Amino acid sequence: MKKILIINAGQEFGHSGGKFTNTITDVTKRFFDAKEGYEAQITNVTADYNPDEEVKKFVWADVIIYHTPIWWFAVPFAFKKYLDDVFTAGHNTGIYTSDGRSSANPAINYGTGGMMHGKHYMLTSSWNAPETAFTLPGEFFNQTTVDDGVMNGFHRMNAFAGLAPLKSYHFHDVEKNVQIEKHVSAYTAHLNEVFSNKHVLQAPVLN
Repeated sequence: MKKILIINAGQEFGHSGGKFTNTITDVTKRFFDAKEGYEAQITNVTADYNPDEEVKKFVWADVIIYHTPIWWFAVPFAFKKYLDDVFTAGHNTGIYTSDGRSSANPAINYGTGGMMHGKHYMLTSSWNAPETAFTLPGEFFNQTTVDDGVMNGFHRMNAFAGLAPLKSYHFHDVEKNVQIEKHVSAYTAHLNEVFSNKHVLQAPVLN
């Protein structure tokens, strides 16, 4: 039985109602509920949570799936607080032991103290920016992908904990040109690809 922890990082603030992230979270949960051999549970970062209990969920899970909107080129503040709370509580309790270095040679092995080796994570993010902002010459992100650019630090955080990446999925143009049916269909196809019966969850790959 593969165990899936789904993190819903949507929140209400300003003009954001969190509805898109809620929808994608529900799609993910239904996908695994209908798939034999999988068990899934959801954490909503804006709900009351106990950091120690959240650490236990990370330890329980084989795969963590993050659903986050991007606000001002970063994750929302409630999600950042959740990560700070949970990863701090995870010191020596399942997420990491240290930064991996030794006092004998502190110049090497930084980032090797994670405790979650053998587990995977998948990042999804949602943007007002169209995909072309990342791909076309002269556009805003200078042809740098989401994973290599804005979300690179997020990926390094997971690597610090020992988690290996599965292929990311990024939703674009979700404010000015949202097409929810198209998004759900394409994302479901992505889930089928990543979690197909032939896929062994061994070869980490970023988008």
